[in-house]
Amino acid sequence: MGERVILVPEAATMVFSGGFPRVHEPKAVHAAQRAIYHVQRNLEDVQAAQYPDRVLLCDRGTVDGAAYWPGQSHEFFKDLGTSMKAELKRYDAVIFFESAAVGGLGIEGGNPIRNESMEQAVELDRKLRALWSQHQRFVLVPHDNSFFKKISFGLAVLESMVRELRSQPQRVKRPKSRSSKA
Repeated sequence: MGERVILVPEAATMVFSGGFPRVHEPKAVHAAQRAIYHVQRNLEDVQAAQYPDRVLLCDRGTVDGAAYWPGQSHEFFKDLGTSMKAELKRYDAVIFFESAAVGGLGIEGGNPIRNESMEQAVELDRKLRALWSQHQRFVLVPHDNSFFKKISFGLAVLESMVRELRSQPQRVKRPKSRSSKA
């Protein structure tokens, strides 16, 4: 999308590939999700400052941590001193790519940081979708056995959304896209 869009990378991959431990003890998961949340917000702010005239395309967003949080999602927002409403407001639109795991497919050569089982990936997809679908401009890109069909549909949605966002009065634009994970 050239000069119209700038990618905001996924904070969790950066944090975990940088040496932050990926563990399952609830208090440790809480600490990791806090770190990811703050890295995500700051990555978005850095990209917005560097590219003020572009639409920010976030691979993930600040709401994601609520799906990974041990306990209730509202506890995640309370712990971080924010709310679901405030976090959703940060994004102009959400393009949700349903996980290939929903269709029973794994992704060969996928993200090695993502180590969930197929069942865990399906459950995370369900939780993430329930959270993000509360956004007023939520668009679902459903699983398709053809990755090319799925990505083609997703890119068409993204192109349309970018065109629409670029025509609005100037402000920080953060459409959030969630990539397919196994």
